[in-house]
Amino acid sequence: MTSVPIVRLDDVSKHFTVRKDKSLKERIVNAARGRAHAEHFEALKHISLEIDSGSTVGLIGPNGSGKSTLLKTIGGIIQPSSGTVERRGRMAALLELGAGFHPDLTGRENVYLNASILGLSERQTDQYFDAIVDFSGIEQFIDQQVKFYSSGMYVRLAFAVAVHVDPDLLLVDEVLAVGDEAFQEKCLEKIRSFQLEGRTIVLVTHTLSQITDLCTRGVVLSRGSMVFDGPPIEAVEVLRGGFRSQREYEDARKEHVADVAAQEQLERVTIDAVRLVDEHGSTTRSVHAGSDVTLEVDLTAIDPIEDWRLGVSIANGFGQTALFTTTERLGLDPKRLAGPARIRFAMPDLHLGAGSYVTSVSLERRSGGELARAQDAVTFQVDDDGASVGIARTALRVHVEPR
Repeated sequence: MTSVPIVRLDDVSKHFTVRKDKSLKERIVNAARGRAHAEHFEALKHISLEIDSGSTVGLIGPNGSGKSTLLKTIGGIIQPSSGTVERRGRMAALLELGAGFHPDLTGRENVYLNASILGLSERQTDQYFDAIVDFSGIEQFIDQQVKFYSSGMYVRLAFAVAVHVDPDLLLVDEVLAVGDEAFQEKCLEKIRSFQLEGRTIVLVTHTLSQITDLCTRGVVLSRGSMVFDGPPIEAVEVLRGGFRSQREYEDARKEHVADVAAQEQLERVTIDAVRLVDEHGSTTRSVHAGSDVTLEVDLTAIDPIEDWRLGVSIANGFGQTALFTTTERLGLDPKRLAGPARIRFAMPDLHLGAGSYVTSVSLERRSGGELARAQDAVTFQVDDDGASVGIARTALRVHVEPR
């Protein structure tokens, strides 16, 4: 059964008029020469895009690339200068901090206001209210005016309302970066449950591990143009490589392949999946210190590979390497790799400090040259026992003795 598009954009462009007048007086004086004192800024340029129902699409790109403008255009907040936008189903949007909230109303009143904007009746909001407040975690402040809320409290309440209005389409624009780590993980778990329910999510984020971990598709924007649309891992590689257009990306990749092939036959291999599993063999994203976990990497060697090694790195949220190893370092004899294969890195009694970690893997020739890479392929959380902070964890004990 084919998926039905829930969003369709056809040749959408959006431009804004940027005036050079610095005051009302200058605007009046220069009224006859208005064109000379105004210029057009193209925020979106000829975007055509279909988003299938049940997919999770990540919009990425440098600052000023048009991500937020595109998300607001999808949400109907901004009307395109040209082209058409079609959307179906109930939509909930988290596009900017405090959007849809009135600062002089209480949190309780804003829940009803925001829910009504998103299409719920008062009776429906009554049914969801307790769950919304419980999810937000700000029960004791629910009857305070939101102008006294911190940015984190704003996000907690706004996200709680958005995910409880039963949306078919959820739009999220970087607002989760404001919340604390525990709430971010709570939100990510809710997004994963939405995915299992077949809902559609469009996500703008600068946290690239969320793109590879959550999304089924990545769209890269640059200067208002869509330069790549495809698998999330490749989208992240395009962004990190700084390619300005899909043509440049394809040309660079073809040129790289041609250069390597001129020296030796390039083996074709893909990294199909990377996952962390617990001692029961179940996929997990939550690890207890001292537990036994295994990193599984599924590969497909389209061409047989004789001379290879697989590297694995685990880094914390600050990019610091907590662990790095390769099959070569572990003494694995690199037998001939052909067809599908699974490589398992067993990590018994793993001791990492509390926090969030990302895992990346790369397949290389032992003689040099990378064959495949999955950057930030798995994100997982290590629980906090309250005894220490930092990357390392051990069974700490302390005592005092006379000397």
